[in-house]
Amino acid sequence: MFIPFNKLPDHARVWIYQSNRTFDENQISFLTKDLENFLSHWTAHNQELEASFELPYYRFIVLAVNEKKLNASGCSIDASVRYIKKIENKMDVILLDKMNVILKNNNSLVYKSLESFKKMFKEKQINNETIVFNNLVKTVGEYKNIWEIELKNSWHNKFVKNNL
Repeated sequence: MFIPFNKLPDHARVWIYQSNRTFDENQISFLTKDLENFLSHWTAHNQELEASFELPYYRFIVLAVNEKKLNASGCSIDASVRYIKKIENKMDVILLDKMNVILKNNNSLVYKSLESFKKMFKEKQINNETIVFNNLVKTVGEYKNIWEIELKNSWHNKFVKNNL
């Protein structure tokens, strides 16, 4: 069952997928309708999941489920990953590659491989105060509060700490 994102409790579980490029207006319109349709029919053990999504910065897909109502099962999570793969193919984007980083640099979002990210840090193009996106957050509350976080406070720090 699709519900507005702001109606989900802070304990709702999230999955965040980052795109290698920005979605345009037509793609956002398509994604909005398609995600609403997918989430309206998303189930676990033949019961509707209370779910929602956001498309922040036209660059991320954030899925969320209120697991106090019903836990997402392995099969339902697999269904969501299949859905994301379908979006990757339809829109020719990369959403499932976790070996890349999106960071804020001069008020724009930059998508980099981990190697390029480390190089940027070493060359002082970014620093410990650079905002990165912690796509490993697990709940809506964490998403609201620590998804956008300074590099020094993020798991990304382990990739650059030897360069300090």
